[in-house]
Order: sequence, then C-alpha cells, then structure tokens
Amino acid sequence: MIKRTLYFGNPAYLSLKDCQMVVRMPEIAKADLPELFETKTTKTIPVEDIGIVVLDNKQITITHGLLEALLENNCAVITCDSSRLPVGLMLPLCGHSTQNERFRSQLNASLPLRKQLWQQTIQAKIKNQAKVLQSQGCTATNMLSWDEKVKSGDAENLEARAAAYYWKNVFPFIGKPPAKCILQSL
Repeated sequence: MIKRTLYFGNPAYLSLKDCQMVVRMPEIAKADLPELFETKTTKTIPVEDIGIVVLDNKQITITHGLLEALLENNCAVITCDSSRLPVGLMLPLCGHSTQNERFRSQLNASLPLRKQLWQQTIQAKIKNQAKVLQSQGCTATNMLSWDEKVKSGDAENLEARAAAYYWKNVFPFIGKPPAKCILQSL
C-alpha cells in the first residue's frame, strides 16, 4: 500500500487516539462553535497509512505518543524552519525489516548491476530534462540522442553534458538582463 505524505503548514494540534492521528486546528478549538461543527473539523488518519509527516509551522503541537506511533510504523517526521526549508529529520532507529533488506541488497549488488542501474537512472534523468525543455518550446533533440548513448556507468559523463545544456536553456536569462529590462532602461 502506498503511504501518505502529510504536510502541516498551519497551526495544529496533533495527537494519538486509538492508533489514529488526530488533527485539530486551534482556531476552531478556540472559537465558540456548535459542538456538531467542532466534531466535523477534527480529522483522524490511521497511523499505519502515514509514510511522511512534514511540520512547517512553529505553532504545531505534537504529542510524544504520536511521535512514538509514527516511528514504530516506519514514518519519517520532517521539521522546517521559518524559511520553509527542512532543518530536521526523525527516523526510526530500529528500521523496518523490509528497509534493512533493501539496504543489504543495495550494498551487496555487483559492480555490473550498479553500473546498469546508474545507466538507467541517467537515461531517465536526461529524458525528463528533455521533456521539460520541450514543454517550454526549446529543442532537445541532442539530449534525446545523448540518452540513447549513455553506457553502463556513464563513462562518457553524458549526465554532466545534459545537465549543462538543460540548465542553460531552462533559465536562459540567468546572467543576462531580460529584454524587458533593457527596453525600460533606454
């Protein structure tokens, strides 16, 4: 089953009840609202369905019981600073057995397999960059030909060549003033 990613960017009270994350908004809790309305504004989410929780507000309260339940269910908890950038990551210490098996498989992979996987990763990256350029009306035929030429392990470093071409064309005005600014200064 695909785990859910939850983002909290507003003040919230997060707690645990019956293996469910309980989400309450403090503005609603403080307001004098009918009880029927208040019960509809409290949301519950099964902890086992949660994969990542992002906390992006200084006015979020989270209980230790909820943190414990999230970590026991192999959930990552990420905290952000005032600039909305991640500053902390909480992960379970005794990771899930499936994750440990994946790590072991990755560590024990043969060199030819790692090179083939790297080749596939670079090919996908170049294809995606080409699609972004094409969606902006830029030509990307050279990138698509580089994608086909990537060899095992990317010995010719086509990833770097594609990245240089991509960044130069995705933001063509970086380092140069846009035409609008030149006209305004005349």
